Amino acid sequence: MAVPTPLSKKLREALGPDAGEDLVTWLQEMRAEHEEKLAAIHADWAEYRHEMAALIQGSEFRLLERIHGAEKSLNERIGNVEVRLAEVKADLMKWSFLFWVGAVGAIAALAGVLRN
Repeated sequence: MAVPTPLSKKLREALGPDAGEDLVTWLQEMRAEHEEKLAAIHADWAEYRHEMAALIQGSEFRLLERIHGAEKSLNERIGNVEVRLAEVKADLMKWSFLFWVGAVGAIAALAGVLRN
């Protein structure tokens, strides 16, 4: 944005033509420098946002990998518990059958002794 014409005219009148022109030129240079710095800041922030988005995406990916690893480990442990539970159940059934056969045998022996 340039210095408004009425202001430029008043500066030349108050400071003289050379000094007024120098001041107007300096103001325009400062404004251009300010706009360049502002554009550089905006570019830096855009780059920073892009880098942060990439870091967040990488973190999300690593977190998902860890979650899937934990899920896989948990599923393996649950599978092992299920196998062990099946083994215990089979042992329990075997011992229950042996106890039942022993009890029936004892009752039969007792009945045989009491008959005679």
